[in-house]
Amino acid sequence: MAKRTGVDELKLIGLLWREPPVGPRSGLSARSITALAVGLADREGLHAVTIRRLATEAGVTAMALYPHIGGRAELIELMLDHVAGATYEKVGTPNHSDWRARITAIAEANWTSCQEHPWITDIAPGRPVPGPGTSSKYEAELRALDGIGLTDIEMDHTLTALVSLVYGTARAALAARRAREADEPDDAQWWSSIEPALTAAIGGTTRFPTASRVSHALGAATGKANDPEGAYRRGVALFLDGLALQREGPTGQ
Repeated sequence: MAKRTGVDELKLIGLLWREPPVGPRSGLSARSITALAVGLADREGLHAVTIRRLATEAGVTAMALYPHIGGRAELIELMLDHVAGATYEKVGTPNHSDWRARITAIAEANWTSCQEHPWITDIAPGRPVPGPGTSSKYEAELRALDGIGLTDIEMDHTLTALVSLVYGTARAALAARRAREADEPDDAQWWSSIEPALTAAIGGTTRFPTASRVSHALGAATGKANDPEGAYRRGVALFLDGLALQREGPTGQ
């Protein structure tokens, strides 16, 4: 997982909140360069995003980019803020009358963002400087939690726990997808090819009876060796049930 190091926080605040004017000759801006970098990362991964590569893509010199994005460390923060700000562009902010639907919408929007921008799950949370995109996302998600019987601190903790659940299961789903080459068999075929040898090595199914039963049930139901997306769906359902029980308790509303 990539660490968020080497960021000049004061410079980043200026880049996030006080965008330099569009270059009169190049037509470049922090927003356009960031969008270009996000598209490149979506296609080829975060490792492909270098200042030299972006300059080539934009048809300018590397030096022309620095006034708009700082260095690569600041650029990554700009990219994350750009993605955060776009989380609800297609689906709208969660405003359902039912609180369960609002929280489910938060989970679904974040899950979709992870699928569309897989590289965001590879970056350690760190201690980011909030930008306009991140701040608008945080505001929208807190509003969805407001008024359901949580204190302000509980709202923040609940949101962090929910998004962490989404990112964790999304990271596992993406890792499983990356591990399988295009010409490799699906999980069911892969498992059938190694099961006899593995069973012989373990010494039958009696050594780990519960694990054997559960893994076979999962394989039969899903055709997968593991099912991170199913874990995500189950996790959100349990999350909602837990909140419902809290709301029905002595301190709930």
